[in-house]
Amino acid sequence: MTKKTWMAGLAIATAAWGSLASAQTALTMWYHGAGNEVEAKIINQIISDFNASQKDWAVTLQSFPQAAYNDSVTAGALAGNLPDILDVDGPNMPNWAWAGYMQPLQIDESKIANFLPGPQGHWGGKLYSIGLWDAAVALVTRQSYLDELKLRTPTLDKPWTAAEFQGALDAAKASGKFKFALDLGMAWTGEWYPYAFSPFLQSFGGDIVDRTTYKTAEGALNGPDAIAFGNWWQGLFKGGYAQATQDPADRDNGFAAGQYAFSWNGNWAALNALKAFPDTLFLPAPDFGHGSKIGAASWQFGVSAKSTHPDGASKFIEFALQDKYLADFSNGIGLIPPTTTAAAMTENYKPGGPMAVFYDLTKAQALVRPVTPGYIVDAKVFEKAVADIANGADVTATLDAAVDEINADITKNNGYGQ
Repeated sequence: MTKKTWMAGLAIATAAWGSLASAQTALTMWYHGAGNEVEAKIINQIISDFNASQKDWAVTLQSFPQAAYNDSVTAGALAGNLPDILDVDGPNMPNWAWAGYMQPLQIDESKIANFLPGPQGHWGGKLYSIGLWDAAVALVTRQSYLDELKLRTPTLDKPWTAAEFQGALDAAKASGKFKFALDLGMAWTGEWYPYAFSPFLQSFGGDIVDRTTYKTAEGALNGPDAIAFGNWWQGLFKGGYAQATQDPADRDNGFAAGQYAFSWNGNWAALNALKAFPDTLFLPAPDFGHGSKIGAASWQFGVSAKSTHPDGASKFIEFALQDKYLADFSNGIGLIPPTTTAAAMTENYKPGGPMAVFYDLTKAQALVRPVTPGYIVDAKVFEKAVADIANGADVTATLDAAVDEINADITKNNGYGQ
């Protein structure tokens, strides 16, 4: 071997050793957005930027279809092969933390001091997850409809009362102009029910479960306030104001086609409504006696309990909280940025933007779904009860049965440690 060859070999070996010595520790991440090209592009950009920003950690991504994601996490937990970083639908987080799927985040909480409350996933006094966006529901209508029906335009400071809302529905129905006065989105099932409809119950003064202890649904879901909600809810369908069953096409296109005077829908549908009718308005939820309420909390990022690198996983999540990424998600998929500074960087939520009202609605009215491991059962029980009442079931008997089912689950799980 010549000296030149030997020296070249030594240089290669030294470079290889240096590369190994400085190699980044791999972090795995699961995400629910498979098939969504816009989300994938943004997530991959954040990962690329993070991996290039430091020498300690390298995140790799595996995406799942949303419909299969929760089952994949459950199966992964049982098999002991969860990733370092996972995302979780906000209301499911307490169950995953209680079940041992997740551990508290190790991030500087000053980084989220200005976040909306909805994207912050707290349970047991600890921060387990944080979201890069939120979602909000509004009562969608047109200024021209309010003018024609001679209705006051409600505001955040002065939303419609229950009586005013009923008057609006009566006026829309009496006009003969609409297929139904109100589109509630009954074509949708699953999480839409507790997300969209439990705020009505909460505005009446009831709830899915008693939040003071989380040990019973008695009184919250079947007390006088809850029964008043149930009677009102059933009256929407018996009175012909809304439809109990709905074609998905009507949900997607009915408002734009002029079939409904009012639509209970989210910010994700706002741009299509504005495109159809430039005079579209996004109104606050009516106040049924205990304040205007809308749902809060969307998908969030957390660290799995099995991660041996929670510090690195938390560093990635903290990195992703930069306003520029929050704005990218908002511009890309239309959801609400969690900070005012990120909102100012977006097309739709900046001051004066066409959807800025949703940020204000979220800040003023949003209420997270019950923060309990039992929520995943509570949500299904609530969905069935509300659907049955819409289809004519006895209100009191249905709510009593729902309470019994929720309480039986709480007892079976020893109160979920709460």
